[in-house]
Amino acid sequence: MRPESGVVHFNVADFAVSVERVLDARLRGRPAIVAPVGAARAQVYDMSDEAYRAGVRKGMPLDRARAICRDAPILPPRPERYAQAMKAFLDQARPYSPLIERDENGHLFVDLAGTGRLWGPPMDIAWRIRKRTRQELGFDPIWAVASNKLVAKVATRLVKPAGECIVDEGDEEEFLRPVALALLPGLERDELRRLHEFRLRRAGDLQTLDMAQLEIAIGEASRARWLYELARGVDRSPVLPVDAAPPKVQYECDFGAHHPPVTAFSDTNDATVIERALHVLVEQAGAELRRRRLAARRVGVSVTYADGLRMTRSATLDPATANDLRLFPPVRLALRRAWTRRVRVRHLRLVCDRLTVPPALLELFPEEADRASRQDRLIAALDAIRGKYGPDAIRFGPATPSSGLRSAPKACAAQNAKNENP
Repeated sequence: MRPESGVVHFNVADFAVSVERVLDARLRGRPAIVAPVGAARAQVYDMSDEAYRAGVRKGMPLDRARAICRDAPILPPRPERYAQAMKAFLDQARPYSPLIERDENGHLFVDLAGTGRLWGPPMDIAWRIRKRTRQELGFDPIWAVASNKLVAKVATRLVKPAGECIVDEGDEEEFLRPVALALLPGLERDELRRLHEFRLRRAGDLQTLDMAQLEIAIGEASRARWLYELARGVDRSPVLPVDAAPPKVQYECDFGAHHPPVTAFSDTNDATVIERALHVLVEQAGAELRRRRLAARRVGVSVTYADGLRMTRSATLDPATANDLRLFPPVRLALRRAWTRRVRVRHLRLVCDRLTVPPALLELFPEEADRASRQDRLIAALDAIRGKYGPDAIRFGPATPSSGLRSAPKACAAQNAKNENP
């Protein structure tokens, strides 16, 4: 790798547990689970590597995790502490580059192009940041240096839970050849399952196929092109500036608008009309997320009333998703939290943020895997129909018998505030 180039990916494995271990040294070296204690249907927020090796996974029901790892203490999540720790971690890298991108808690991309004369080779800077992080913050980040974000991220996944890796420029394809497809970011579960059906299990298996063959396996030309480049370590996405606004997908519906292309509606407090509109916004946001090959970890709903008052509430998604069927329940929950007045509603806004690549790992339990696979196939079929006949060609019917939801192709005209930075 040329000394003047290089993207470093830092990964503090099991970030929440790592922060808890800094605060309580008694947790070190033993299994630990972070989950909301006492919450109905609580799920695992994070777990230590010891608990992971025992079979505990993020998003697993807490009761099941307790049964698998009986000796692990259950720690309530403390997001404010994790945010403080992440900010302190980010501050360790700030002196070395203006291009520092947060991927998620415990993950940083640092673009060190052009900093060689000032700070030295990228691997020296990575060592320096890791050493200072260990001394000042108490946790030990994994790091990898490569020519782009994709390869650097895969490299840290390979050395987890501890270690470092350097991939020289030009060696990306050879480096990825033995890597399991489940470790490549951006592959969705249904795609991974379909590739396994073709006995394609490693990046090297994909490297033997041309574009036409990949299109047969994956069923979509644009996705086949992306997969062709993914298997060879091609990634053109830049590292975003440290203070850049995080990417998001946003759609809006104005019930009081009276100008084209927006259909005229009056301010309303009719639950059926408002939830119909919300359904349309979810469909459009989900389609945009899938187009950009991203998934949302949080959704937010803003309700603007006719008297000008605005209420905004959010809900988290774990795991991250771009599937309409899995997006709508937390979106509806956020709406109910924000819509608390009898005053008529004038405007709705849906925001999907904390974007990441879709999780590629298969579901742990057969019934969950089968349900997720059916949902993914359904959404893929709907995307194909809308792509051929237009976005209004097909929509969802009632979500539940008691909700009063109905599909409404013309219920609102949503405008997408696009941010194309991945």
